Amino acid sequence: MHYLEKTFTLEKKIIIISGASRGIGLTLANSLSMAGAMVIGVGRSKNVNYDFSENASYFECNLSNHNEFELLCGKIYKKFGSIDGLVNVAGISIENIETKDNVKNFTNTVDFNLTSTYAVCNSAHSYMKKSGGGSIVNITSIGASISFPNNPGYQSSKAGLRMLSKSLALDYSQDNIRVNNISPGYIKTDMTEKINEEFKKILISKIPSGSLGTAEDVSNCVAFLASDMSRYINGE
Repeated sequence: MHYLEKTFTLEKKIIIISGASRGIGLTLANSLSMAGAMVIGVGRSKNVNYDFSENASYFECNLSNHNEFELLCGKIYKKFGSIDGLVNVAGISIENIETKDNVKNFTNTVDFNLTSTYAVCNSAHSYMKKSGGGSIVNITSIGASISFPNNPGYQSSKAGLRMLSKSLALDYSQDNIRVNNISPGYIKTDMTEKINEEFKKILISKIPSGSLGTAEDVSNCVAFLASDMSRYINGE
């Protein structure tokens, strides 16, 4: 069956990844570039070295500055002639403590995780439309549908992002642009390394595979949703 010969090839696709300086975002940049995509990673960190592939480059960009990302999209489109994919990994998490800053922390979290992600999608949309369509993948969280204590801003923003993706899937479908979510559970990252070992054992006991996920597991899902193999999947 010839159409399965290159199942997850991303050859010739120009894909932007936000939050690509470390963790899941950095692994995604590596994996998608190895799958043939031309990857442009963006994030707030400075001097990030993408020496793993000649198909990947990194740009410092403050995603809270919507004009800055808009200008970057213009430069990418001018250089490569298209933007075919966008993966939004960037996000912050500020746990609540007994402080008068709780409302401020909540607002900052929602502004970055939800409002800025919408602005990023909105900026990329016009260039993806010019390119004939593409795929947007938003990384939400298990916290988008299951509640956890002491982090209402993070959970509210991720739940909002989940429904934002479904809304944009309808709005962008007329331009041949798909929008889907990936909602990871607990993934092996620097953040989860800090989890109490006893609590980690409880978490793992509830996972059928008996282990935490890895950034590569997330990459596999993104590769599928960014490829033409998932062309009928939208708003999921």
